[in-house]
Amino acid sequence: MAIFSVYVVNKAGGLIYQYDNYVPRAEVEKTFSFPLDLVLKVHDEKVIVSFGQRDGIRVGHAVLSINGVDVNGRSTGDGKEILEFLKDSANYPVSIRFGRARLTSNEKLMLASMFHSCELFDQNLKSALEIAEKAGTFGPGS
Repeated sequence: MAIFSVYVVNKAGGLIYQYDNYVPRAEVEKTFSFPLDLVLKVHDEKVIVSFGQRDGIRVGHAVLSINGVDVNGRSTGDGKEILEFLKDSANYPVSIRFGRARLTSNEKLMLASMFHSCELFDQNLKSALEIAEKAGTFGPGS
């Protein structure tokens, strides 16, 4: 069994420490001609594939680089909007690298707070079951 991430959360639900054993999974680079046969959209400040799987590119994969230059959220390395850049036929042929995007700091905090909420729910459920066991059985025939 492999460990992909470690999250240390305090009792108040704050993220104290987080470590990702990040290994890039299935990144695919492909050269496209105009028009682009994939449908891209902006989701959570990332440009992702929303329709049109092919050649290892899957729905949900994010644009990681264009022509060998890493992208920064919605924009290319030189500050142009990715979707506007790809609408211009003068920019083709274009090489685009797709893959699973890394979690942002905010997404890591949300994930850690979800772990905390699940732990609190588990603790409350255990104490409720202990109380129910002490009180005896309920329902018909008791």
